[in-house]
Amino acid sequence: MNRPPLPPFDREAALQKVQAAEDAWNTRDPERVARAYTPDSVWRNRDTFVTGRDEIVRFLTRKWERERDYALRKNLWAFDGNRIGVRFQYECHDAAGQWYRCYGNELWEFAEDGLMARREASINDVPIDESERRIFGPRPESERGTEFPLR
Repeated sequence: MNRPPLPPFDREAALQKVQAAEDAWNTRDPERVARAYTPDSVWRNRDTFVTGRDEIVRFLTRKWERERDYALRKNLWAFDGNRIGVRFQYECHDAAGQWYRCYGNELWEFAEDGLMARREASINDVPIDESERRIFGPRPESERGTEFPLR
C-alpha cells in the first residue's frame, strides 16, 4: 500500500506530508493515525519507546485520555530525501483543568511506500492559563501553510 506523496520529497511533497500528519493527529483517532506508519515503525516520544502499529495505537489511546481537548499545529522545518524535520506546538489540558502548550521537534524517516518508518519527538510542556490559548481545534483552511509564533 502506497501513501503518497512518496520520497524523495520536494518542498511541496514535504508540506503535504506535514499537513496530512497534522490533520490526522487532530482527529485524536489512534487507529487512523497508526495507518500512516509502517507495521514495524519505531518511535521515541519524550522518554517512551514504541515499536509497531499496535503499540502506537495503545500509546496514542493513553495520550489522548490524559491530554484532553488536544489541538495541534505542525510546520515544516527541513527535508532531504526520505526525511522531514518538523516543529510543532499543541495545547491540551489535564483532568484537573490545567492547560499546557507543548513545544516540540520531530524527525521523520519514510519508507519507499510513503509510510513513516521512524519518528523521534522531543517535547517540552509549558503550563498556561486557559486565557492564553491560541490553538482551537483543527487548523482552518485559511491558515494552512502559515507559520505559528514561537511564544
